[in-house]
Amino acid sequence: MKIVLLGAPGSGKGTQAALITEKFNVPHISTGDIFRANIKNGTPLGVKVKAIIDAGGLCPDELTIELVKDRLSQEDCKNGYLLDGFPRNVAQAEALDGFCAPDTVIEIDVDLNKLEKRITGRRSCSKCGGTFHVSVIGDVKTCPTCGGELFTRKDDVPETVKERLSVYEKQTAPLVDFYGAQGKLKKVDGNLAVNEVFAEIEKIIK
Repeated sequence: MKIVLLGAPGSGKGTQAALITEKFNVPHISTGDIFRANIKNGTPLGVKVKAIIDAGGLCPDELTIELVKDRLSQEDCKNGYLLDGFPRNVAQAEALDGFCAPDTVIEIDVDLNKLEKRITGRRSCSKCGGTFHVSVIGDVKTCPTCGGELFTRKDDVPETVKERLSVYEKQTAPLVDFYGAQGKLKKVDGNLAVNEVFAEIEKIIK
């Protein structure tokens, strides 16, 4: 069971990834986690990544591919994986096909205006680190859990959100075409409730 999960910021991809991992017992692998683990452990690849990030650069495809390849070769991936955040472009997708091609690619598709509302409505707590949404707690200033001050992350302000979604769309459209041509792409309606989205994903995986 080798799955690639695609979804824009605010699509609920992280939530669904956690549900898939729990239900089907496959490791949830994100490039961010791989980068952090390699940097923390001081691996040769991690040293390279840290130098690039410290200089304000973006990790090149070749290095990202090498890191993912190394992670997928580990014991816990022998029965499959759930990849999140990789591939980000067709070059990475072609490389993945060369060493551990996915069986299924699931895209969580959400209306643009709904994505914007989901992201811009998020509030983070400066004290406990919790994340909340104004649709649940209202537009309050204090954390309902610990009483700390709530704030909007820079990534979640409207102008930044529009840019993030635009970048995602440009990156992902070619990937959708790539996997669509292989017959591996399955779209799920991410506008539905969390449990309904997961029910659709379960049908695809089973």
